[in-house]
Amino acid sequence: MLAQTKSCSIYGLESFLVDVEVDISNGLPSFDIVGLPDTAVRESRERVRSAIKNQEFDFPIKRITLNLAPADIRKEGPHFDLPIAIGILAATDQLPQEALKGYAIIGELSLDGRVRPVNGVLAMSIEAKQQGLKGIIVPIENVEEASVVSGIEAVGVTSLKEAALYFKGEHKAERRNDILHKNRNNEDEIKFEGDFSEVKGQENLKRCLEIAAAGQHNLIMTGPPGSGKTMIARRIPTILPSMTFEESLETTKIYSIAGLISDHSGLIRTRPFRSPHHTITPSGMVGGGRIPKPGEITLAHNGVLFLDELPEFPREILELLRQPLEDGKITIARAHATVSFPSKFMMVASMNPCPCGFYNSPFHQCSCTMRQIHKYRGKISGPLLDRMDMNLEVAPVKFSELEGPSTTDSTTIRKRVEAARQLQLERYKDSNVYWNSQLTPAMINKYCRLDKNGKVLLKQAFNRMKLSARAYNKILKVSRTIADLEEKDLIKEYHVAEALQYHGREEDQIVN
Repeated sequence: MLAQTKSCSIYGLESFLVDVEVDISNGLPSFDIVGLPDTAVRESRERVRSAIKNQEFDFPIKRITLNLAPADIRKEGPHFDLPIAIGILAATDQLPQEALKGYAIIGELSLDGRVRPVNGVLAMSIEAKQQGLKGIIVPIENVEEASVVSGIEAVGVTSLKEAALYFKGEHKAERRNDILHKNRNNEDEIKFEGDFSEVKGQENLKRCLEIAAAGQHNLIMTGPPGSGKTMIARRIPTILPSMTFEESLETTKIYSIAGLISDHSGLIRTRPFRSPHHTITPSGMVGGGRIPKPGEITLAHNGVLFLDELPEFPREILELLRQPLEDGKITIARAHATVSFPSKFMMVASMNPCPCGFYNSPFHQCSCTMRQIHKYRGKISGPLLDRMDMNLEVAPVKFSELEGPSTTDSTTIRKRVEAARQLQLERYKDSNVYWNSQLTPAMINKYCRLDKNGKVLLKQAFNRMKLSARAYNKILKVSRTIADLEEKDLIKEYHVAEALQYHGREEDQIVN
């Protein structure tokens, strides 16, 4: 007796179709699984056996051989439980095999036969559609996630018996098909925990973050403890443009595979904000494992990666960020797999000016020696600093500012940011560039045109500040964003002057 069902497995951020082949023959009772299963797949034998019995089906006391094809790629995860159980029921004529055709089956089984939710359902649903299947059977908790993909029927089940009755045509399981597309752009449903209106004072910092968000510029903030660096950084997603459907789909797929969609709902529609602790491991930051899984930089894709207390991170962790900041992706090679993860994020970092935090503070005496200050800042390498477009000193908040009203809210800022982003999308529509921060030297010459006074000011700054060619290009890119916020095609003198404020003093950029 031979039967076949279809399921899916995850490889990096992609899914591939798996044929679950079940052969039942006479001989000593056994249950063998082949096709490079991992421990979770091998342990499915006990879960499947108990689930079939407890759902009042007959489990064959014969020799069972189960193959997961293709056999040369490792399979991992408990989501093969349900397709294995359905395959055994079909091989023993308890289910019609013809009814299984055209469906991918996903789900983990408990011992009593209930179907538990699993990770990576969105990627699997996308693969099932691409392979021309008509439907996908998933746990009821995952049905909204699977239904995001149009053109394929998502069927949610709560138990093995419910899935079996569905294939017999005796039960109408809950179906959903493209139900989330109707309201996916309804911004009124998106709620943020914080708002820029809650930040008192720091108008210069707010302006700096608005420019950074408009041009997707990387930013580092330097200031004493309690000046509001972390508080305002956590509110950056509230001023970023709304995600497109494609960005939401890509972000949801990443979080689904990582198992970070706790409620197994549909699309993620708010931009990610990741703030890893400085004790994070290299694999936790960039991804890794025997079969590589996404790390923090991939979880921040389409959003913000915030590194609080930047010098506290180990040097090796910070150097790992150089490639993804430059290329927008990270490639991880392991013995069993080589995968590439996307990592297009806006990097925001904060740091104290010295170990005690009060260097150059008008209110506190610094207790650090110059040697300690140089060692503290020297943890951040020059190449990493070169990838930060903006460097701002954050001053302590005054009492009068705490008592006064806030001048700007997130909604007002976001409208200006979205308008500037739209200008950039139109300007660079015939290239692979989307934001001003991505401009190449050739594109800078083409699109960053200065007026006469702007050229004079930039030349003077270049000579007096002893700027490098990279710093020169960064100032031009930031100036281009400032002009875009005012919807100006020509970069003027005051645009350049403001961009120079965010370059940071050379003596503050201390490196080894």
